[in-house]
Amino acid sequence: MLLVAAVIIEKKTEWATWQYLLLYLVPYLVVGWDSLKEAAEGLIHGEALSEDFLMSIATLGALGIGFLPNAETQFPEAVFVMLFFQLGELFEEIAEGRSRRSISHLMEIRPDSANVEREGKLFSVHPEEVATGETILIRPGEKVPLDGIVLEGDSSLDTVALTGESVPRSIHPGDEILSGCVNLSAVLRVRTTKAFGESTAAKILDLVENAASKKSRSESFITRFARVYTPIVVGLALVVAIVPGLITGDWASWIYRGLLFLVVSCPCALVISVPLSFFGGLGGASRKGILIKGSNIMDKLSKLHTVVFDKTGTLTEGVFEVAAVHPEVIDEKELLHLAAHVERHSTHPIAMALLQAYPDENDDCSISGTQEFAGHGIKAVVNGKTVAVGNSLLMEKEGATWHPCHKSGTIVHLAIDGKYAGHIVISDKLKADAAESVAALKSAGIKKCVMLTGDGEEVAKAVAQECGIDSYLAQLLPADKVSAVEELLPEGPLAFAGDGINDAPVLTRADVGIAMGGLGSDAAIEAADVVVMDDKPSKIASAVKIARRTIRIAKENVGFAIGVKVLVLALATFGLATMWMAVFADVGVTVLAVANAMRTLRS
Repeated sequence: MLLVAAVIIEKKTEWATWQYLLLYLVPYLVVGWDSLKEAAEGLIHGEALSEDFLMSIATLGALGIGFLPNAETQFPEAVFVMLFFQLGELFEEIAEGRSRRSISHLMEIRPDSANVEREGKLFSVHPEEVATGETILIRPGEKVPLDGIVLEGDSSLDTVALTGESVPRSIHPGDEILSGCVNLSAVLRVRTTKAFGESTAAKILDLVENAASKKSRSESFITRFARVYTPIVVGLALVVAIVPGLITGDWASWIYRGLLFLVVSCPCALVISVPLSFFGGLGGASRKGILIKGSNIMDKLSKLHTVVFDKTGTLTEGVFEVAAVHPEVIDEKELLHLAAHVERHSTHPIAMALLQAYPDENDDCSISGTQEFAGHGIKAVVNGKTVAVGNSLLMEKEGATWHPCHKSGTIVHLAIDGKYAGHIVISDKLKADAAESVAALKSAGIKKCVMLTGDGEEVAKAVAQECGIDSYLAQLLPADKVSAVEELLPEGPLAFAGDGINDAPVLTRADVGIAMGGLGSDAAIEAADVVVMDDKPSKIASAVKIARRTIRIAKENVGFAIGVKVLVLALATFGLATMWMAVFADVGVTVLAVANAMRTLRS
């Protein structure tokens, strides 16, 4: 508004040049004060050749041109160019943003207390106060506070937060137990083998904190470009303004051309269109349910060589379902019927899968004498028959001769009155677009797709084959995943896609961390550079394509802007360009570059 008012006043008055200068200084200082301040601070700190310095010199030169002999005033143009520069700064600030927030407070695997036995009494203390070799008690529902060996108790552990393994792990006396897991079904007495600082949970926290320091932070394109562009432009402008003047003595003409040179070379088209290209790409991706945390991540996505997947929750749904029923002495329906009825009061994920497969609870079955064997299974009397449902250990206890299954997954065996009746295969369901996502990445030019998982070898192999994964590693802890990723990093830029708390360290260590946001943990989402909000792995290929298109458009703007400016700069050097041509080379190119950048909004 101030600029418009100044132009109207200039048109209707006949003031002296210095009066018009004072008039235009008001909108100029309003819009350009921050840039002038940054330029001055740069001079004080020895960092003169910055964007702000070049813009300040160019616009101040445009304001001063009118005081040269036989020169026209360029006050409106000076204010207009500074206004465009400030808009560019605003776009750049929006597009960059913060790449991530602190994730340390989300790492909820850290236990708050430990129940330690001392002199026959039980004390609740902080895990740091428990010494190696002491005995701790872990009740159902509690987190395991320290690594150790089970002395007493048979139970199941929820290890999802630690290893990402989808199936609860059975624990028996003599087994190793890791901190960060959750005890599910029975009281455990454990002898600690490590101090809290050396425990698995503490190491995961340390990995998250230290992995961030290994991530290189890309400088923005504009900053890198300005470090080369600005000194060259200022140097050439000085040459144009001074050297010919020393030779010809026509100082006014050549100083005018030198200032014109600076006006033409103002990087408005670059400082606006390049960040706007990224901003549009980020917006287009977000509309597709892909959150990319900054333009520097977009640049990395466009150059990916390898994509590494976690299995559970990334390629699979993270929920169980009956995959196969293999009866021995009864039919499939009856086998499912007996298993579902024995497990009907259990909240175990395996039991829930059986109940979903056989939901009919309206029959007249008589069920009594239910017994649960921690880490083994459940036994009950159904219509007068003793039915045992569980793993191979329960079958051996019942004296039933069981046999393994050729299909991958969790095998639930059944015995009726001590005789083996068959088994049911429970597996984690593969996401509908899992195989499609791998194929799409390869068609997009990704050279290698790898899967890392805490699940067993057989399950990992089956999923890898079904999805078309190039290679895989199974039974991995978080530290193992970080090591595996570090071994792959030298091959080229790498992205890791995961969803659990256990994935946070490796998400942070990869060049690009991609989190499945719909069902993923808060820690994974905070640690990641890219979040797929609807949990579809096929969106990873979409993110790569959007990033490449965005980078291509940004490069088009750079080439176009520099090309036009070089042409007009050559004309200005030989006195063939006017200030309006210079403003067109700056503002006109900027408008065209912005229009091109807007195409990224349709990503």
